[in-house]
Amino acid sequence: MIKFKILKKSNKSRARLGLLETPHGVVETPSLVPVATQAVVKTLTSEEVLQTKTQILISNTFHLHLKPGEKIVESAGGIHKFMNWLKSLMTDSGGFQVFSLGFGHDLQVGKVLKYFPGQERREILDKSAQPKQVKITNDGVHFRSPLDGKELFIGPKESMKIQQALGADIIFAFDECTSPLSTYEYVKESLKKTHAWAKICTKEVKSGQALFGIIQGSRFKDLRHESSTLINSLGFPGYGIGGDLGTSKEDMKKILEWTIPYLDENKPRHLLGIGYLEDMENIIKNGIDTFDCTVPTHYGRRGIAFTSEGKLDLRKTKFLKDKSPLDKKCKCKVCQTYTRQYICHLLKANEITPLSLLTFHNIYFFNTFVEKIREKIKQGKL
Repeated sequence: MIKFKILKKSNKSRARLGLLETPHGVVETPSLVPVATQAVVKTLTSEEVLQTKTQILISNTFHLHLKPGEKIVESAGGIHKFMNWLKSLMTDSGGFQVFSLGFGHDLQVGKVLKYFPGQERREILDKSAQPKQVKITNDGVHFRSPLDGKELFIGPKESMKIQQALGADIIFAFDECTSPLSTYEYVKESLKKTHAWAKICTKEVKSGQALFGIIQGSRFKDLRHESSTLINSLGFPGYGIGGDLGTSKEDMKKILEWTIPYLDENKPRHLLGIGYLEDMENIIKNGIDTFDCTVPTHYGRRGIAFTSEGKLDLRKTKFLKDKSPLDKKCKCKVCQTYTRQYICHLLKANEITPLSLLTFHNIYFFNTFVEKIREKIKQGKL
């Protein structure tokens, strides 16, 4: 199981400093949780990830179920040994894939609608709606494997069984992540499933892992209240705040304000799938302790570096003449060793090494950014 200790509460916001103790170490919170989808942070070894100041990772239950299969991971001694990551680790429940392979794929939308320009609010998913590639029932979700088209079924019992075999320190209850284009009626029906599944999950965990309950409810205040209250009452050792988060960052702020006060303040709160640099201070001020995000890795593999000067697209020819480091203020090994000029050359030469260099730098930069936020809380500035 886990232990969570609050070290300091802000007088200016809901921000707090804490220590999240798991069987594999202690995480200083607030903390970024980089994504290791298939038991790897893409382009990096576990040893390299450790050098980026990363304290905890999250892996993907659905994808590890597809390949290599949880039995393979279990036979290796669990996911920590399998990937040689000896620090703290989470696995999600597969609930996000209900969305991403379902309505997210069908409608080409994300968890926050504003992040996909050109989209306008169209509440087109009524309570009878079903995705094209996914079938959602009261018992669970029928998927088609993106590998071979084989039919798969994951419900709360299956998700718990898979996650227990994987063996992460923190696991999440199975849920449905809703689309921002859902009507109130759709979300209300979806919430009934998520709550029923949460109750089943609590009865299925026998491994000693910390099971976090997930709050849903989309952008609807009364449904977020309902979900927060119900999930809080089930005795979970921590919480995940999930689902779509409206159409803007302002919606996301409101949703957290509607949710956090209904949760036991002595337990950790994780925000699922959000972590742009511009979001971090706001979500932490609203009481979030940990949050996972693919941004530093996703952008790194596309030639983008996050720096104190803003985002740099190293694919641009102008950087071939730039002999400065990615970021003069950054102390990571990439910035101490390589130039923008060299990384630009590698990208233009279609080498794979720059993807690793940029991913390393970006995660280090994000972790340093959060480190500075922790220091602000410590000094009473946030």
